[in-house]
Amino acid sequence: MALSGAESVNKTARYEKIAVDIAYSIINDEWKIGEIIKGRSTLSGKYSVSPETIRRALKLLEELLVVEVIEKKGILIKSKIAAEAFIKEHQSKDRILSLREDISRMTTEKRLIEDAVLSSLDNLIEQALIMKHVGIIHPLEVKVLDKSPLIGKSIGEIRFWEHTGATIIGINRTGQLLLSPGPKLVFFLGDIIFYVGNTSEHADRVERFVNVHL
Repeated sequence: MALSGAESVNKTARYEKIAVDIAYSIINDEWKIGEIIKGRSTLSGKYSVSPETIRRALKLLEELLVVEVIEKKGILIKSKIAAEAFIKEHQSKDRILSLREDISRMTTEKRLIEDAVLSSLDNLIEQALIMKHVGIIHPLEVKVLDKSPLIGKSIGEIRFWEHTGATIIGINRTGQLLLSPGPKLVFFLGDIIFYVGNTSEHADRVERFVNVHL
């Protein structure tokens, strides 16, 4: 039997799901306050689980004052308010678990994307090295050192290509690759700039511009 209002709770223990379903039944007036449900075996058959699972579900609800288990009589339905409070608490718990799963998934996806970008950059540099032999482009890198005039300035501000004749293709920032950075990217100390040019003079120009620029 499907559990009304609890289908999305995938990693919750079975007895908790049953407790949630019983709480929903109370809220929806399927079971009235003051009503006595005869025996755990009735619930065991309804949910197709063992009596022990039903016992755990009822114990949880009893601790929260939703029901009261009365020996040799049955289960007394005590409070709709308590049932509502239990469901809200359970929904909050479910949202936290879902958020945790989302963050884990996004972290994995981010790592995969970064790996793919690094692989693409490797391919780009490899192709650039091949093209270097026909005098087209020359891939190089330069590190932003202490007191570099680039620190705190954006790519758009420094007009890299105008001063060096080279083109920035990526930034390695503490191991994170920023491929094809836009004009708003601001340089930090320790950034490694990947760039390409078409003459052997670009390395000297770039080094002077990045770390000895006046």
